[in-house]
Amino acid sequence: MPARHREVLTKISQGQLVITVDPDNCLLIFPKSVWKEIELQLINLPSLNKQARIAQRIYLGHASECEMDAQGRLLLPTLLRDIAGIKRQATLSGQGRKFELWDSAAWNARFKQWMKKASEEQEVTELLESIRL
Repeated sequence: MPARHREVLTKISQGQLVITVDPDNCLLIFPKSVWKEIELQLINLPSLNKQARIAQRIYLGHASECEMDAQGRLLLPTLLRDIAGIKRQATLSGQGRKFELWDSAAWNARFKQWMKKASEEQEVTELLESIRL
């Protein structure tokens, strides 16, 4: 974990994190305190709804607690690393209340796609225009 995030993560969750998979083939990393809120929402989804069960299987079924060591390192469970395809190098992307962890090659390829899509699609442009930068 980059040094600039360690202090905040230690303050809000004592360095305790939850890692789970994302359908975009990356890992999601949440401070444990934030995850508890999301976990409760996922648990309370209607159990007879097929999409809700899929979401629960993906996010809850693969959630793994971990703790940063003194150097801010995380031990990623092998299963989660394999699902995300993380081989040698990883890219961490801050996403507000969570982080995404990608295999660096996958991140670079997807980033190029996202940039192209953002410049071509009117919906993305309209969404960005509604944000005051």
